[in-house]
Amino acid sequence: MPTPDFIREIRATAGHQLLWLPGVSTVVFDDRGRVLLGQRADNHEWALISGIPEPGEQPADCAVREVYEETGVHCVPERVVVVRAGKEVAYPNGDRCQFMDITFRCGAVGGEARVNDDESLDVGWFELDALPKMRDGIHFRIKQALAEEPTWFETTT
Repeated sequence: MPTPDFIREIRATAGHQLLWLPGVSTVVFDDRGRVLLGQRADNHEWALISGIPEPGEQPADCAVREVYEETGVHCVPERVVVVRAGKEVAYPNGDRCQFMDITFRCGAVGGEARVNDDESLDVGWFELDALPKMRDGIHFRIKQALAEEPTWFETTT
Protein backbone atom coordinates (compact mmCIF):
# COMPACT_ATOMS: atom_id res chain seq x y z
CA MET A 1 0.00 0.00 0.00
CA PRO A 2 1.44 3.39 -0.85
CA THR A 3 2.37 5.63 2.03
CA PRO A 4 -0.30 8.31 2.61
CA ASP A 5 0.85 11.92 2.25
CA PHE A 6 0.15 12.73 5.90
CA ILE A 7 2.56 9.97 6.99
CA ARG A 8 5.22 11.26 4.59
CA GLU A 9 4.87 14.65 6.29
CA ILE A 10 5.31 13.06 9.73
CA ARG A 11 8.32 11.10 8.51
CA ALA A 12 9.94 14.33 7.29
CA THR A 13 10.38 15.40 10.90
CA ALA A 14 10.20 12.07 12.78
CA GLY A 15 12.81 10.27 10.74
CA HIS A 16 12.80 6.48 11.01
CA GLN A 17 11.55 6.29 14.60
CA LEU A 18 8.69 3.95 15.43
CA LEU A 19 5.28 5.32 14.43
CA TRP A 20 2.10 3.96 16.02
CA LEU A 21 -0.51 3.97 13.25
CA PRO A 22 -4.20 3.13 12.99
CA GLY A 23 -5.27 0.59 10.41
CA VAL A 24 -8.46 -1.10 9.31
CA SER A 25 -9.02 -4.40 7.58
CA THR A 26 -12.22 -5.81 6.17
CA VAL A 27 -13.78 -9.23 5.91
CA VAL A 28 -16.34 -8.60 3.17
CA PHE A 29 -18.93 -11.27 2.40
CA ASP A 30 -21.23 -11.36 -0.60
CA ASP A 31 -24.76 -12.78 -0.57
CA ARG A 32 -23.35 -16.23 -1.43
CA GLY A 33 -21.08 -16.27 1.64
CA ARG A 34 -17.87 -15.78 -0.33
CA VAL A 35 -15.10 -13.56 1.04
CA LEU A 36 -13.44 -10.73 -0.92
CA LEU A 37 -9.65 -10.87 -1.13
CA GLY A 38 -6.95 -8.94 -2.93
CA GLN A 39 -3.53 -10.05 -4.09
CA ARG A 40 -1.23 -7.28 -2.91
CA ALA A 41 1.09 -5.62 -5.42
CA ASP A 42 3.84 -5.03 -2.82
CA ASN A 43 4.38 -8.64 -1.66
CA HIS A 44 2.13 -10.66 -4.05
CA GLU A 45 0.29 -12.25 -1.08
CA TRP A 46 -3.48 -12.71 -0.88
CA ALA A 47 -4.95 -10.67 1.94
CA LEU A 48 -7.99 -8.90 3.30
CA ILE A 49 -8.62 -5.42 1.96
CA SER A 50 -7.07 -2.93 4.36
CA GLY A 51 -5.82 0.61 4.74
CA ILE A 52 -4.95 3.56 6.92
CA PRO A 53 -7.60 6.11 7.95
CA GLU A 54 -6.96 9.67 6.88
CA PRO A 55 -6.73 12.22 9.74
CA GLY A 56 -10.23 12.75 11.13
CA GLU A 57 -11.72 9.82 9.19
CA GLN A 58 -13.83 7.35 11.14
CA PRO A 59 -12.51 3.74 10.97
CA ALA A 60 -15.78 2.36 9.51
CA ASP A 61 -15.77 5.04 6.81
CA CYS A 62 -12.16 4.13 6.02
CA ALA A 63 -13.13 0.46 5.66
CA VAL A 64 -15.86 1.32 3.14
CA ARG A 65 -13.56 3.70 1.23
CA GLU A 66 -10.66 1.23 1.05
CA VAL A 67 -12.86 -1.62 -0.18
CA TYR A 68 -14.26 0.54 -2.97
CA GLU A 69 -10.92 2.14 -3.91
CA GLU A 70 -9.12 -1.20 -4.12
CA THR A 71 -11.85 -3.49 -5.49
CA GLY A 72 -14.78 -1.51 -6.92
CA VAL A 73 -17.11 -3.23 -4.42
CA HIS A 74 -19.55 -1.19 -2.34
CA CYS A 75 -20.00 -2.51 1.21
CA VAL A 76 -21.55 -1.65 4.56
CA PRO A 77 -19.85 -2.33 7.89
CA GLU A 78 -21.80 -4.74 10.08
CA ARG A 79 -19.63 -5.04 13.18
CA VAL A 80 -16.12 -4.92 14.59
CA VAL A 81 -14.72 -8.45 14.88
CA VAL A 82 -11.10 -8.00 16.00
CA VAL A 83 -9.03 -5.25 17.63
CA ARG A 84 -5.34 -6.04 17.77
CA ALA A 85 -1.93 -4.42 17.82
CA GLY A 86 0.39 -5.88 15.22
CA LYS A 87 4.08 -6.50 15.55
CA GLU A 88 6.59 -3.79 14.76
CA VAL A 89 7.46 -3.66 11.06
CA ALA A 90 10.82 -2.44 9.76
CA TYR A 91 10.93 -1.38 6.12
CA PRO A 92 14.00 -1.55 3.84
CA ASN A 93 14.40 2.25 4.01
CA GLY A 94 14.71 2.10 7.83
CA ASP A 95 11.19 3.32 8.66
CA ARG A 96 9.54 1.51 11.57
CA CYS A 97 5.86 1.31 12.41
CA GLN A 98 3.32 -0.66 14.38
CA PHE A 99 -0.35 -0.82 13.41
CA MET A 100 -3.43 -0.94 15.64
CA ASP A 101 -5.80 -2.91 13.41
CA ILE A 102 -9.57 -2.78 13.67
CA THR A 103 -11.14 -5.55 11.58
CA PHE A 104 -14.69 -5.02 10.32
CA ARG A 105 -17.14 -7.61 9.05
CA CYS A 106 -18.84 -6.03 6.03
CA GLY A 107 -21.56 -6.99 3.61
CA ALA A 108 -21.25 -6.32 -0.11
CA VAL A 109 -24.11 -4.21 -1.47
CA GLY A 110 -23.02 -3.48 -5.03
CA GLY A 111 -20.24 -3.01 -7.52
CA GLU A 112 -18.19 -5.64 -9.27
CA ALA A 113 -14.95 -7.07 -7.88
CA ARG A 114 -12.02 -5.91 -9.99
CA VAL A 115 -8.55 -4.48 -9.60
CA ASN A 116 -9.45 -0.82 -9.07
CA ASP A 117 -6.06 0.74 -8.23
CA ASP A 118 -2.34 -0.03 -8.27
CA GLU A 119 -2.30 -1.66 -4.80
CA SER A 120 -3.56 -5.03 -6.07
CA LEU A 121 -2.49 -7.51 -8.73
CA ASP A 122 -5.77 -9.42 -8.53
CA VAL A 123 -9.08 -9.24 -6.67
CA GLY A 124 -11.72 -11.91 -6.27
CA TRP A 125 -14.46 -13.63 -4.32
CA PHE A 126 -13.47 -16.91 -2.67
CA GLU A 127 -15.50 -19.76 -1.26
CA LEU A 128 -14.52 -20.40 2.35
CA ASP A 129 -13.38 -23.94 1.52
CA ALA A 130 -11.22 -22.73 -1.39
CA LEU A 131 -9.18 -19.85 0.05
CA PRO A 132 -5.74 -19.11 -1.43
CA LYS A 133 -2.59 -19.43 0.66
CA MET A 134 -2.60 -16.63 3.25
CA ARG A 135 -1.04 -15.76 6.58
CA ASP A 136 -2.58 -17.35 9.68
CA GLY A 137 -3.75 -13.98 11.01
CA ILE A 138 -6.00 -13.53 7.97
CA HIS A 139 -7.63 -16.92 8.51
CA PHE A 140 -8.17 -15.98 12.16
CA ARG A 141 -9.94 -12.73 11.23
CA ILE A 142 -12.18 -14.53 8.74
CA LYS A 143 -13.03 -17.11 11.43
CA GLN A 144 -13.90 -14.33 13.90
CA ALA A 145 -16.07 -12.60 11.28
CA LEU A 146 -18.05 -15.82 10.83
CA ALA A 147 -18.50 -16.40 14.57
CA GLU A 148 -21.46 -14.96 16.40
CA GLU A 149 -19.21 -13.78 19.22
CA PRO A 150 -18.37 -10.41 20.72
CA THR A 151 -15.41 -8.45 19.38
CA TRP A 152 -12.14 -10.30 19.99
CA PHE A 153 -9.44 -8.37 21.85
CA GLU A 154 -5.89 -9.57 22.37
CA THR A 155 -4.56 -9.14 25.88
CA THR A 156 -1.07 -9.68 27.28
CA THR A 157 -2.24 -10.76 30.73
